[in-house]
Amino acid sequence: MAKELWKGNEAVAEAAIRAGCRFFFGYPITPQNEIPEYFSRHLPEHGGCFLQAESEIAAINMTYGAAGSGVRVMTSSSSPGISLKQEGITYIAGAELPVVIVNMMRGGPGLGNIAPSQSDYFQATRGGGNGDYRTVVLAPSTIQEAADLTQEAFDIADVYRIPVLVLADGLIGQMMEAIEWRSPKPRSLPPKDWATDGSRGKRGHNVVNSLYIETEDCTALNRKLQQKHELITKNEIRYEEFMTRDAEVLFVSYGTTARVAHAAVLKLRKDGVKAGLFRPITLWPFPEAALRACAQQTNVKAVVTAEMSMGQMLDDVKIAVNGAKPVRFVGTGGGTIPTPAELMDEAQKAIEEVWNHGRRIPALQRAN
Repeated sequence: MAKELWKGNEAVAEAAIRAGCRFFFGYPITPQNEIPEYFSRHLPEHGGCFLQAESEIAAINMTYGAAGSGVRVMTSSSSPGISLKQEGITYIAGAELPVVIVNMMRGGPGLGNIAPSQSDYFQATRGGGNGDYRTVVLAPSTIQEAADLTQEAFDIADVYRIPVLVLADGLIGQMMEAIEWRSPKPRSLPPKDWATDGSRGKRGHNVVNSLYIETEDCTALNRKLQQKHELITKNEIRYEEFMTRDAEVLFVSYGTTARVAHAAVLKLRKDGVKAGLFRPITLWPFPEAALRACAQQTNVKAVVTAEMSMGQMLDDVKIAVNGAKPVRFVGTGGGTIPTPAELMDEAQKAIEEVWNHGRRIPALQRAN
């Protein structure tokens, strides 16, 4: 299949259209503006509706309404905009509606800047709104993966009736790579017999709602959601391992930082250091058991978590490793991207710490 050159944001929008998304509601914010721009040009060509809302709050509530009618719908934004959407997201989760949400993260906190960042990990994986709910979180590290995961996100949302968040960053949104268009693995999708699409006199009225006045009813909903979360954890965990079989230093990274860690692994290997990379693709559910098994290999001496944040995924890595191996952290906040040299330096410190003035990494070529 021939490859095509695509910009990340535009590939995400095209992937959504190919997945059957026919409604998009959003509000402009850098660095994801090419997503709504692409939808505005191309969604009407497919009989769909693009609407630029008056605010992020309006956009997420329009998304809620469209999802309630059973159509495939998406919204997108970047960090501060996603914060504004959080009330609507928890309503959508409480109403058990399938929605795809894209966050091209930028530097924060507050308005921050428009540079790429990964500092929305807590918000994405812990739920930024109120209540006991989860969103499936998919973290692409390439434009190919961004397109593939966006298409699959719609199926996952439909199967489980849950919001699915595609969590990338401004670099992935703005960069260009060659990709090929693939169809997601076929799934058996349930009928949307819950949708508010008109009864036509053939059934009772469907009600879409997240308000439960009676505590017993709200408790029952929470138990139902928990069962759903457990099923998703059983079925949907994704991760990738690179050169981990004999690794002595194990990097754990996702998204753009995983690309940097991949380069650091190759440079370390060239210098005779056995390094490897564990890359979570689902940030929730987090591949806890797989990372634990990887880190507990006897050859692994230390784990290095690398992020474009001040240490948010670090908590999940420590939980997974469970004290079996020392866990170090290297990261940057505010939109700065760590370099392979910085990751290599942290690997050297990890080895020196474990061996206590024993084996040292040879002189490294620390090119950024």
